[in-house]
Order: sequence, then structure tokens, then C-alpha cells
Amino acid sequence: MLFFQNDYGQGCIPEIMDILVRTRENSYKGYESDEQSNLARQLIQAQMPSRKADIWFIMGGTLANLTMIRSVLRSYEAVIACNTGHINVHEAGSIEATGHKVIPVPHVNGKVTADAVRKVYAESMLQFGHMAFPKMVYISNATEFGTVYTREEFESLRTVCDELGLYLMMDGARLGAALESGVDYTLDDIAKWCDLFYIGGTKNGALLGEAVCIVNEDLKKNFIFVMKQSGALAAKGWVLGQQFIGLFQDGAFYRVAKQEVELAQEIQTIANELKYPLYIKSSTNQIFISVTEEEYLYLKENIAFEIWEKTDCGYVIRFVTSWHTTQKEIDQLTIYLKQAKALAEEKAD
Repeated sequence: MLFFQNDYGQGCIPEIMDILVRTRENSYKGYESDEQSNLARQLIQAQMPSRKADIWFIMGGTLANLTMIRSVLRSYEAVIACNTGHINVHEAGSIEATGHKVIPVPHVNGKVTADAVRKVYAESMLQFGHMAFPKMVYISNATEFGTVYTREEFESLRTVCDELGLYLMMDGARLGAALESGVDYTLDDIAKWCDLFYIGGTKNGALLGEAVCIVNEDLKKNFIFVMKQSGALAAKGWVLGQQFIGLFQDGAFYRVAKQEVELAQEIQTIANELKYPLYIKSSTNQIFISVTEEEYLYLKENIAFEIWEKTDCGYVIRFVTSWHTTQKEIDQLTIYLKQAKALAEEKAD
């Protein structure tokens, strides 16, 4: 069966596995105080020379999000996110469980807009002292729909955050795909726009791990204590560091993302040519198409994928490419898509 269910379902890229095998009998200090973690920090910092960041490594995205938000916000402060944002939908209320309200705003192609931030902030100020105080804006880049923030959108969000005294935090679980989608900005620009963010490894070829980058000087102090309280400070922190050595030492982070995006865009083009309606146009490695009940039943027998939404006439399904996806798999997927379409048309006749 073809696997297009997610971008973290296989192990890791050879560059990382080689490091793990080569160093398996070495001894290291614990809790990210080792030379491997420090080398990974240097490699990441070299990608954003305009800003000095404190860099920490956390096992996964949900744990990174709740640790970052918990470290920044006071007990009465809240975070603004679009209604489709990961912290609002897919993390089992983890942010609320830390005592911080998520204030959802309507998404525009999966994104938070500066106007939405101004509106919800103004509404909160009308009930000043009685509502949770919005202090942070959370965004995902790439978004949960595979869309990407433009330079202008980032600059608008940075402007409104500066105007209203808000922190801008970015969930970068699929940041590699975003940066390889044709945007006109780099990791260095991200570090200029965001107060804190993380670079996703889990969904970009690593065995596990996310690299948290804290740029705002006011937010750096004592982050390690919140990590420890949150269960996010791993004893074998060097294992997490090694993931990012493998990703950044020779540019694998970008190569993996480029491959994911190119193959996914091929799927999107093929689906469009075969007259499968696109649920939303993606520029990264997540592709969403609408299928009929008959097409779905055929495809699910041959392909592992996610159901994104149930519709009146079928389903929206998601195909995701990963570091492990090959052109051969894309070619076979194309055959299955053609066969599903032909079968559905035959039954309709």
C-alpha cells in the first residue's frame, strides 16, 4: 500500500542515522549541556545571523507549543490563533490545560490576519479586566492547510504586534516546506519577525525533535525551568541535537523540504488535470482534494491517507509527502487516481 498519510511515518534521513550509528558508544553530558547540542545550536544560529537566539531542543510539536506559550504568558494572558490553528484544534486542549485561553479568530486560507488581531484585541479591551488578556499571536507556517504566509503578511503581523504590545510566535512544524515553497524570505527573516518560533525536525526528515528559537531578549531568561516543569528537558538531549546536526550541517534540511514540496506539487497538478476538485490550493507538501464516495472507497484500498473532512457527496482527503517519498510512488499514485476516477464515472453512467 502507498503511504501518503503523514510526513513523520518513517524513520529519518541517512545523514541523521549515520550520526546516530557513528556516535552510539560515545558518552555525553545530559540535558542539552553537551557538545552535540551546542554544535547543533551553532549550525542553526549560522542560518540567522541578524538575530542572536537562545536555542533549545524539544521532543515534539505539541510539547514545544505548550512549553513556549507557558513560558511567556502570565496566568491571565491568552494567545490569539486562527480557528484552524494546531493549538486550537489538534492538541487536546493542551494550552488551556496550562491555564491559558486560546482566542480563535476566523482563518483566511489557514492564516491569521492583522485585521483579525486588531478586531479581537479591541473586543477584549471593551471588557478590560473581565476577559483573558490577549498577549500573543500564534501562527503556523506552513499552515494546517499547506498554505504559506507571504512577506507582506508577516510584516503586517509584526506591525500589529508592535502596535498592541503582543508577542508573535510561530509553529514551524513544517517550516522547511514553507521556506522551499517559493517565498522571498529566509530563516533569518523569520528570526527578525518572530519573538520566538520553532524549526520542525519531526516532519522534515528527523527521527524526532523541534528546535525552539527564542529571539526576544525579554523571553530568554529561565526558559530551561519551564522546560523541566513541562517534561520537555530530555536527559539524552544530545540525541535531539544530533537530529539538527544532520539537518543543517550539509543543507539536508532544505533538500528534504524541496523534495517534499516538488513531489506534492506534482500530485496537486495531476489531481487537477484529472478533474479532482482542490479543497484548497497548497504550495507545500500537503495536498487536499475532494473525492466522491466511490473514489474514496477505491483509493483507501490502495493508499494510506487522512480524511480531512466529510462532505455531502464524499470526502476531502489529504496526501502528504515526506523525505521518504519517491517518484515511483507518485507514478503509482497517479495510476490509482486515474483508476478511481474511471471507476466512479463508469458507475455514474
